[in-house]
Amino acid sequence: MAIFYDTNNLPAFKNPVITIGTFDGVHLGHHVILQQVVAHAKEVKGESVLLTFEPHPRKLLFPDQPLKLITPLQQKLGLITSAGIDHVIVVPFTRDFANLSAEEYILDFLVKKFSPNSIIIGYDHQFGHDRRGNIKLLEAHAGDCNYRVYEISAQLIDEAAVSSTKIRHALQDGHVKEAAHMLGRPYSIKGKVVKGAQLGRTIGYPTANIQPSDPEQLVPANGVYAIRAEYDGRIYDGMLNIGVRPTVSKELTLHIEANLFDFTGDLYDHELEISFIDRLRNEEKFPSIDALKEQLGKDKVAAQKVLGAS
Repeated sequence: MAIFYDTNNLPAFKNPVITIGTFDGVHLGHHVILQQVVAHAKEVKGESVLLTFEPHPRKLLFPDQPLKLITPLQQKLGLITSAGIDHVIVVPFTRDFANLSAEEYILDFLVKKFSPNSIIIGYDHQFGHDRRGNIKLLEAHAGDCNYRVYEISAQLIDEAAVSSTKIRHALQDGHVKEAAHMLGRPYSIKGKVVKGAQLGRTIGYPTANIQPSDPEQLVPANGVYAIRAEYDGRIYDGMLNIGVRPTVSKELTLHIEANLFDFTGDLYDHELEISFIDRLRNEEKFPSIDALKEQLGKDKVAAQKVLGAS
């Protein structure tokens, strides 16, 4: 497996079977496509090749519409390659690339750079300037350019009942368990542990104050969650709060604070990967620190119950 970032310096792939898309989330719907690509590459004794884009095209095309990512690039690449894809091409999505006509996209990009044996795309795939290209245009050039086109049907995609938009909405509402069902895995974020107010340790619940490694990744809705955290090759059960800490602060700064149940030691400046298992409750303002401490005890019991069942 290899990952390429320079489309002007590519090897000659063997009978490449190509698919194209942003693949944000690499969710169960995407896996329908990936499985087809891998299987077809084996049939033609070729290599599976996936083209994805960086940055996400919507960031360039619609800069006034903020978009948070489900999977930052490196996480996305890891998930794609673990699905069995032989090669991933990270295509720089520039203004010049976005302005290619649909014909130029096919002839000067796909055919000239990849000489595809086959192209496998979803039923609604569009490309080229103003998204004027579609599967019918690909089929129109298939004979002259010596490739075949295969469409992933609406039925197959719809059976997965998944889209990146649905997952994004679920996470924005705090429905991390629903998002996990669509992703085929718990939603996760990576982040470095930075110094916080250190209040948690004074009330028996020391917390790791987490700064996400990728500021463009979507952080789930404010609230308290049951989580698992990976650190130094080990998995720890815990609970996590996302919010502004209204009981102890008047500032509106967002904090992500994790309490790991069986961890002792110093996490400062180390990276954790947090997997969200379920949401326990909304963030609340309590009348006193003692009331907050009492609720944290209840949260820990609730989190342990959730984690014990998952």
